[in-house]
Amino acid sequence: MYKAYNNVFEAIHEALQAGDQGVLCTLVEEAGSTPRSRGARMWVRPDGSIVGTVGGGVLEHRVIARALEMIASREEVSYFKESLEGDPAFGDEAICGGAAGVFMEYIGQQKKVVIFGGGHVGRALALVAVASGFGAVVWDERDEFANAERFPGAVVHCCPLEGAFDGRIAFDEATFVVIVTRGHVLDGDVARLLEGKKAAYRGMIGSRKKASALKKALLAEGVGSAYLDSIFSPIGLPINAETPEEIALSVMAEIVAVDRGADVKGLRSHGKV
Repeated sequence: MYKAYNNVFEAIHEALQAGDQGVLCTLVEEAGSTPRSRGARMWVRPDGSIVGTVGGGVLEHRVIARALEMIASREEVSYFKESLEGDPAFGDEAICGGAAGVFMEYIGQQKKVVIFGGGHVGRALALVAVASGFGAVVWDERDEFANAERFPGAVVHCCPLEGAFDGRIAFDEATFVVIVTRGHVLDGDVARLLEGKKAAYRGMIGSRKKASALKKALLAEGVGSAYLDSIFSPIGLPINAETPEEIALSVMAEIVAVDRGADVKGLRSHGKV
């Protein structure tokens, strides 16, 4: 559920803070009689809801449909031009005549690493993620671990775990999820809630023994086997990492490898993290 906004740019700012996406539509051309003047703006969200308007009616309906196509394909820019004259679908708009041109720009958060756990590894990983050109989103339920001072440059959520899945964090094909919470039980809770959420990568810290035991427990709770098999655990490429910073480097290297389509299985086939 989205909040109500009166200002298009406020809605865009909030969307980017949440890691969401959408299309900004700006009326840049008008000829004859059109419902709105040049400069009218509309923000189209992934669910088709809008903030602002470029005139309403059939024109706006078609602009929204085009925006949803752009969101699905992540098409960066488009120019939508429509004559309002002679098309019976426009009803009264057709009687007035005129034409409208709408510049459409896809706006979305860059690829982001969503980190569950604000401890030493989470903190180091957020820094490496930002330095690598990714956005960083951090969750922890402890305010001494989840704050802007501890995570400069990251979007931080300090709330009960369920709150992280109520729409505050957007999960999509550009989301790379890392589970590094304060304990195995909480790691399992995160993994359970992640089922069904879109992500390009899911990784969880821990030994092979821990990963096997947790998978068995989650399977018994009804979590899907294929989904559990998709989680990278142990996490990170095998560089014999020991410190939080080294572990963060190995995890980020694995994320980049997945993102770039490298042979991750081959890279993980030997050594320890």
